[in-house]
Amino acid sequence: MYAVVEVGAKQYNIKKGDIFEVEKQAVKEGKEVILDKVLLLSKDKKIEVGQPYIKGARVSAVLLSQFRGPKKISFKYRRRKSSHWKKGHRQNLMRLEVKEITIS
Repeated sequence: MYAVVEVGAKQYNIKKGDIFEVEKQAVKEGKEVILDKVLLLSKDKKIEVGQPYIKGARVSAVLLSQFRGPKKISFKYRRRKSSHWKKGHRQNLMRLEVKEITIS
């Protein structure tokens, strides 16, 4: 059984036991996170697609850790104008482990 869930503006293909990283939310470490924006469910070769979400479907996950992602550099340069700028960005992320996928 696997599911496609939407967290923030991104979609993740997950199954039970998977560990994946999403953008940080206001949750403490070790607490349960409920993901209720399930776009697609697959169980026993039967696929159910939501319009846009599947009613009654949810994924429960546990927050393992919160951390900052790798630094990404943004650099802009204009030739012959003595104009350039460089900025760095590190996204706040959290690591989740999927405990179960349910549908009622």
